[in-house]
Amino acid sequence: MTKSFEKQIQPQISGIQPYVPGKPISELQREFNLSRISKLASNENPLGASPKVLQAIRDQLVDIARYPDGSAYYLNLEMAKFLGREIDEVAFGNGSNELLELVARIFAAEGDEIVYSQYAFAIYGISAQIVGATGVEVPAKGWSHDLPAMLAAITPKTKIVYLANPNNPTGTLFTKEEWDVFISKVPSNVIVVLDEAYYEYVDNSEYANGLDYIDEYPNLLVSRTFSKAYGLASLRLGYMVGNKELISYINRLRAPFNVNHYAQIAAVAAIKDQNFVKKTIEFNRQGMAQFLAVFEKLKLDYIPSYGNFICVSFGDKTEEVNKALLEKGVIVRPMGGYDMAEYLRVSIGSSTENQHFINVVTSLMK
Repeated sequence: MTKSFEKQIQPQISGIQPYVPGKPISELQREFNLSRISKLASNENPLGASPKVLQAIRDQLVDIARYPDGSAYYLNLEMAKFLGREIDEVAFGNGSNELLELVARIFAAEGDEIVYSQYAFAIYGISAQIVGATGVEVPAKGWSHDLPAMLAAITPKTKIVYLANPNNPTGTLFTKEEWDVFISKVPSNVIVVLDEAYYEYVDNSEYANGLDYIDEYPNLLVSRTFSKAYGLASLRLGYMVGNKELISYINRLRAPFNVNHYAQIAAVAAIKDQNFVKKTIEFNRQGMAQFLAVFEKLKLDYIPSYGNFICVSFGDKTEEVNKALLEKGVIVRPMGGYDMAEYLRVSIGSSTENQHFINVVTSLMK
């Protein structure tokens, strides 16, 4: 590939590496001529989406030639009602990724600093690069956020702190006690973004729900998604909740019609079907138990997870195990890109998909 325009791009962009998603099912089928594939790489909902969501989309197919509602009014209304917030305290994005990046574009620039944890979601560091800010990666503690160290990393140059609870890819959690101390000491001019993409899966009395803190801390933004527990990953829909001023800045910068019509329709139906979410959570609990029992039996090290995925270590055999899994039609996520080369991240799938993974791993560990 020629590089005729390399000198013309902004210097901060040249160092950004393209995001590498999990291997698509179709690619693996072609590569190994397989008919059975278990994709456990992308933290998707093995139950799919609610039947009520699918019906709502079918009912609206006639409007496919129309532009969506640019303000997502009915979705905003339903979401505000569900969360107990006001309409202008919620913004929607083309996935939560868009919103996380928008925060950086709004509040940071060259010479500023953005703080995030080691082993945290890659978009935090990428967002800093995009705007030319300095990314300050704070070493993790036990695969989790070290909140006292992150607090100490804040300087007069710090504009944003990104945190994830639970964290992706490690699945770890920081407690309400830890969070209370942290958020109370962050300077009021520093924007704190709390990424709660997996909060629905958490069953822990020590968990801090970010929405409970928005009124007290105007510098807090809470990010969530419909891609996981709601099963709408292909429609790309995330949302961010915060005080009206911060949300207004996000709405100024987000692209017109950034949330498509079917994402809006699907999300309204999804919010109204909380029984499906409860079913998803229970299904995830059972799948996690299915994995943990095998990991314990095989004496495999793993990182306890509060999400819908888990990282398991195969030591110096990790690359070999991943290759064998692919050859047998099981797609998981290697963690080398996160400096966790000994780990594979495995999403909780259907019981059949989970067993497919277990059968291959068990045969390899003999």
